[in-house]
Amino acid sequence: MNPSTLIGIAASVLLLATVVLFTAQTPSSFFNFPGLAIVITGTLAATFISYPMREVVRVSRLVGLVFRRENSRIDADIQTLVSMARHWFRGNIRAIEAELEDTRNPFLRTGVSLVIANTQDDEIHDVLRWRIARMRAREYAESQIFRTMATYAPAFGMLGTLIGLINMLEVIDGGNLAVIGPRLAIALMSTFYGILLANLLFKPIAVKLERRTEERLIEMHMVMEGVMLIAKRRLPSFIEDTLNSFMAEHQDEIRDPVPRTSKRSREEETVA
Repeated sequence: MNPSTLIGIAASVLLLATVVLFTAQTPSSFFNFPGLAIVITGTLAATFISYPMREVVRVSRLVGLVFRRENSRIDADIQTLVSMARHWFRGNIRAIEAELEDTRNPFLRTGVSLVIANTQDDEIHDVLRWRIARMRAREYAESQIFRTMATYAPAFGMLGTLIGLINMLEVIDGGNLAVIGPRLAIALMSTFYGILLANLLFKPIAVKLERRTEERLIEMHMVMEGVMLIAKRRLPSFIEDTLNSFMAEHQDEIRDPVPRTSKRSREEETVA
């Protein structure tokens, strides 16, 4: 389980439990099946209308990525690139081909295969950049579906509110609270469900998928940089240092997090 997702789920459950247990006489007052059905059914219907069936089905399988912790293979990819660089520098192509068979990164495998095929550097660069652009477009489109659902959910919550108010106005003259109450519950709870689903489910999933895409793009750019250095026959030690610095987490490159004491101030303190 992804630890940040686990913390978010726990905090959400705690929030909902607090709302249900301490703000209402009975917890069942926060459950209204007609209002929930309006929001969920309407959101799903609008999503299927907006996107092709294959995209919706594919995205539904990605929800598990939000809960699963992915193990980064950056270090392994760097070591693989450095090892292949040594073989390429020595002209040992068979050793590179043997390593390619065990490589689990298809992007890295494609890049190195182009190198040992003596492809021109600019052509290798174009192919790899096209692969990166294609992956970025596909995965951002997938996360956009959840952002669209986050837009639809509150809208259908308002629709449920209007339906409940219209039905309530039809019987309000009778003054029968037993009839007015359920209709008013639909009116209020629909908006509650719409806002809740949009901000605790659909938007967080979209943001999580976008962050995953950004991390994958960084890894792909690192691999592309390594492949291009191999193609240029740079020293393996240089490639290793470059890739490690490429993936290193640095502080702010523009300003120091804490103001530094100026040279003049330090001299004044020394004199004092």
